[in-house]
Formats: sequence, C-alpha cells, structure tokens
Amino acid sequence: MSRDDLKATFFAECEDLLDQLSEGTGELEAGTATEETVHAIFRAVHSIKGAAGAFALDTLVKFAHRFETVLDRLRSGSLVLDPDALQTILRSGDMLAELVELAQAESDEEPSQMAELIELLVGLSGSEEDGPGAPEPDEAFEFTAVSFMPLSFDEPGEDAEDVYKIRVPAIADLFRNGHDPFLLFAELVGLGQLDVSCDASALPVSDEFDPNRCYLSWELTLTGSMTEVSIRDAFVFLDDICEIEQVSGGSAGPALDLPGIEPEDSPMTTAEPSKPSMPQVAAEEAAAEPAAVASSTSEPAAAEKSKAAKPAASIPQTTLRVDPERVDRLINTVGELIINQAVITQKLVASGMASNSDIMSDLDDYQYLARELQEGVMAIRAQPVKPLFQRMQRIVREAAYSLGKDVALVTEGEATEIDKTLVERLAEPLTHMIRNAVDHGIEGPEKRAAAGKSAQGTIKLSAAHCSGDVLIEISDDGAGLNRKRILEKAVSQGMVAADAKMADSEIDNLLFMAGFSTAEKVTNLSGRGVGMDVVKTAITSLGGRISISSRQGMGTKFSIALPLTLAVMDGMVIHAAGETLVAPLSSVVETIRPKPKDILPFGRDGRLLSIRGTYVPIVNLARLLGFPTEAEITSDNILILIRSEQSGLVALAVDDISDQRQVVIKSLEGNYGAIEGISAATILGDGRIALIIDTDAILSLAGHYGREMASREEMDYAQTATMG
Repeated sequence: MSRDDLKATFFAECEDLLDQLSEGTGELEAGTATEETVHAIFRAVHSIKGAAGAFALDTLVKFAHRFETVLDRLRSGSLVLDPDALQTILRSGDMLAELVELAQAESDEEPSQMAELIELLVGLSGSEEDGPGAPEPDEAFEFTAVSFMPLSFDEPGEDAEDVYKIRVPAIADLFRNGHDPFLLFAELVGLGQLDVSCDASALPVSDEFDPNRCYLSWELTLTGSMTEVSIRDAFVFLDDICEIEQVSGGSAGPALDLPGIEPEDSPMTTAEPSKPSMPQVAAEEAAAEPAAVASSTSEPAAAEKSKAAKPAASIPQTTLRVDPERVDRLINTVGELIINQAVITQKLVASGMASNSDIMSDLDDYQYLARELQEGVMAIRAQPVKPLFQRMQRIVREAAYSLGKDVALVTEGEATEIDKTLVERLAEPLTHMIRNAVDHGIEGPEKRAAAGKSAQGTIKLSAAHCSGDVLIEISDDGAGLNRKRILEKAVSQGMVAADAKMADSEIDNLLFMAGFSTAEKVTNLSGRGVGMDVVKTAITSLGGRISISSRQGMGTKFSIALPLTLAVMDGMVIHAAGETLVAPLSSVVETIRPKPKDILPFGRDGRLLSIRGTYVPIVNLARLLGFPTEAEITSDNILILIRSEQSGLVALAVDDISDQRQVVIKSLEGNYGAIEGISAATILGDGRIALIIDTDAILSLAGHYGREMASREEMDYAQTATMG
C-alpha cells in the first residue's frame, strides 16, 4: 500500500471519528452525555492526533494535543463542565474538523480562530507549562532494536495495581502500513511499568530476508493503574490484531464529575463496588472483538470473576469500504441491464407474442429481478444525511459566534437516506442557506427581546421522504422576509421595472437572482451578491427544486425537493408533436381525457381546465419546447396534471401516453449541453433517445410565455384604442 493510499485511508477514518466526535459533543450540549460519551470523544481526538503525526500534519497534531489534554482532564473529573468550558469544547470540535479538511486539501492555511482557541484550551488544561509555545514532552525511555532481551520500562511514583498481557503478532505488512512498534510502546510507557519481550524466531536466513517485512512478534506486560480502554486507545489502528488480557487487578479509574451527566448503570459482581473490574465501555469493546481476548489466564478465579462482571453486549455492525468508482460501474451495468430488458420486451411485443405466454411470464420475472437488483445496488450508495446535518451544526456555531447571536440548530430526520452523491453536493448550498438564516433570518438579541421572542433563535433542519422525493426544509423563527425592501432593492439594482406588479412568490424568487443581496455592508458571511443564486443552480443541477414560504415577523422556510437517486427513475413516456419525451412519475398527479366542456378559453391563446370545481391552467408542451406545431389545445389532447412547489397544479397538453417504465438517466450537460426545460435524457427499448422534461423548468417557461402573451395583448389593445 502506497503512502497516498494510506493517507486516503486516514482521511476516510477521520470522517468516522469526526462523526463520533460530533455525536458526543452534541450529547454534551444536550445534557444527555454519560461517562462513555466523554471517553468516546477523547478516543476520537486521540486517534486523529496519533494518525496525523504519522503524516507530519503538525498543525493538526498541535491543536489535537491541546484539545486532548482538556478532554483528559474532563474524563478524569478534574475539570468541571461549565457553560464556558462546554462552548470551548464545541468550538474545538469544529476547529478540529476544519483542520482535517485543510489537511486533506493540502493547505498550509491556519484558521484565524485557532490561536484564540488554543489559548482557551490552555486555560482549561490547568497547566501554565502547557502553553502554546511549550515543547512536546519527550518519552523517557530507549528502545534497543538489536537486542531481543526483555526490556523493562519503569514509571517512578506509580503503584502497580493492574497487570495486562498484550501480544503483538508478526504482521507482514506492519511497516508497509506505516506502523512503528517503537511509537506504540512509547505511548504505553505513560500508563505504567512496561516489560517487552521480542520473539525473533521467525527471522529468515539472509538470502530470504525482506527489509520491508516484519518478522518479529512481541509479548508485553503492562503494570499500573490503567484501564483496558486506555490500552486500546494506544492500539487503535491495531485493535483487531493485538490480544489484550487482564491477568490481575481491577481498577476502573476515577468517576467523572460532570453536571447533568449520569454514570451508566452496569452490573457489578466484584466484592468491592468502588473498584469494578472493568468499566462498561471496556466490556463492550471486549465483547465486540472476542478474538482479541485470550482464552486462559494465570489466575482462573480472577478471570471468572472478571468475566462475570462484564455485561452482555450486542454484536457490532461491520462495514466494508468500497471504492466509489466500483459502485458507479456496477450502477451503470445495472442501468444497461434495465435498458436491455426494455429492448427485449419491446421486440417480443412487436413480434405479436401473447401476453400470457410462458416467455412473457419469464420476462416479467426478469423485470422484477432487474428492479430488485437496481434497488439493492442503489442502496449501496444510500447514505444517511446525519453527517451532513452534523456539519451544519458547526456552520451555525461559527456564524452565530462571529455575529454575536445566540442560535440553536434543531435537526429532524437524520436517518433519512439519499444517494451519496447528493449528500456530497448538498453541502455547499446548505452551507449558504444556513449562513443566510443566521445572518439575515435570525434577529439580534435586542430586536428579539423587543418582539417578545426568546433570546435564542432557532433554525430547524429536517429531511424526510415524500412522494418519491427527499424533502429537506430549512426554517427559522426570525423576522421573515421583508418583501417591500426586497422589491425596492431589486428596482434599485435594475433587476425589476419600477412599476412592476409582482406576487409574493415572485418577489421571494428575486432572492435567487444572480448578484442580488439585501446586505447593507460586506461581511465574511454576506453582502457580495453570491449565495442564493448558487444555491438554486446547485439544486437544479441535481434535478431538484427549491421554494420559499415566509411570514413577516414569524420566520422563513426554504423547501428543497430532490430525487432519491441520480441514476434511475420511474417515468411516463409521452408524445408531443411527433417527439417522444419522458415525464418524471413523481411529479404526475393524474392523467385526464377532457370533455369539450371542461376546456375553457382564457385570454387570447390561453386555456383553462375545469376540474372538480377548480380551474387549472393548460400548457401546450410542444409549443412551449419549440416543436413545430400549429395544433390547438382541444379535447383530443391528453392532459397530464402535475404539481409544482411554486405554481401549484398545472395541466400539460400532450398527444399521447404510450407507457410507464423505469428509465436510466443520462446526463445532457456532460455530453451535450444544458437545454431549458429538459433535465436529462434516456434510451428507450427501441434504441431511440427520449428527453426527460424538467417539470419545474417547464412551468417557469410557461410563466414567462404567459407574461409575454399578456404583454402582447396589452400592446394590441393599446394600438386598437389609439386607432379608434
């Protein structure tokens, strides 16, 4: 494995560790944390620090070391978690995540708030010697690589209470994977007295010796007041290989003194309740990796006693890391399989094959299995939005701190799963929207108090599955949109005519125009005219749509509807002016064969559909897309009723509907270019290419077309009046 591969693995592991860190700090903030929560936070920071050192990421190591020191005091009970300490820990977790991102981007930039946070962490560490300029402590031991005699490392002043046997087997790729036994043993020295015995019996003769391969194994004996958790922390990247066995003692370490944090209940069967044999977390980790525990000890009675003290733990969930490109290739292959199934079906139907024949029945089974395979493959790429939502917690804290506001982020539906590509590409637009909510939506403390609101503003971020889509909503309890000011600003910037009469929804959509901003001055968060137009462009490129609803003084809500996947969709095959198109089935409400009396004229060229006591505008799809046609909308047309977040119900007039099927989405922008009103393309069973319509873009085009017709009618009326 190359160094680049190791580094990629490190950053992948960092994602999981940062997720654990974010979950833990969230529990600290909510007051629901336990002792294990603090241990988990410490382990995450410690693991990132240890692995970062192997890649010489000095800035990351430096900050993680300060952070780790404070967390160590917290878990030992020597630091009280007051509001100031909690805020520092939360901000430090955010800073650590930012430093990981900078390291991954190979940037030498040092965040502006890092020095301030280090000073705060030093203040919480309770040691003046551990200041920002203090050197890292040197490990007080020497390792003689050429001597295979047992070595003893004494830690003066410590009473040996617990004895652990640790076996590190000969791992052929130990050195190739970037591990150094010297550094591992050095970390154990700080825990107690360490005796090391090296087994060199597997060393080959000189001709067969490979300097990049490890032939040595080690037997370690660690004596001191430590827990199995602290030992496993040192072997975090070899935890599934090393064997750790407690042969005597039973110290669990001091209890944590955290306000609002109750210690977890764990059954104890030892004679001395104040000194349990192992904390609950150690038991869970031991149960999670039974292969790492030795089967016998030198003191059977003590072993039975320790075993009885361990509560039952659930079997851990295993995961498998796969290169995304492999999954993409599999998805593309499944897409071709679906196209192949459609080709076979169409050819058999064209040949006159009876629908109840055996081969058609087998083909139905083939179609069912293809769909099952497609859904299973897409599930591989499915990922909960939780990591994305956790990142938004960091954005809220940073923005609120810089603006001097008190803002809380409430999340719902974190377990909602969507395509991994969507999760990655949603990060930027969500960041813009969250920052705008903090900057423009939530009022300052004085204004909130004057309005009778609580001093702390609330932003709610939620996700849910809705009608085949994923609905993400960002709402706040701020001042709401000032539509009068938005319109005035648009007029002053020349974006809207001074005498324009606009509906509330149209004024709201001005926020998505390029260059538009209501900020009075340029800050780190806003005022440059870049933001919401980027959001809409990003959402649209994902096949999604965005809408706004707001009430003055009550708050604003942005709703984003996205497809579950970017690879396959259920569509309705339609025909207009001799062209074959596909309408996303998730947007279709119903299809209608109208009666002549149901179609009513509106204006010069407009038509309305009368349905169940309401009137719905009819859009001629062929004319709107520029297809050559002179046909008018009549009862011979089939009307497809679709729903839009912005326009409500609209009826699309088409010539025919031929099928409803699953289609494979092929990007147009990457292979051809963007087409207004068209989101993508697909290949039909007969090999022809069909365009997939973008229903929201179609309705937007229809709105422009309607306004042009209305303007033309006004001009005709004015000319007629002048001539008269």
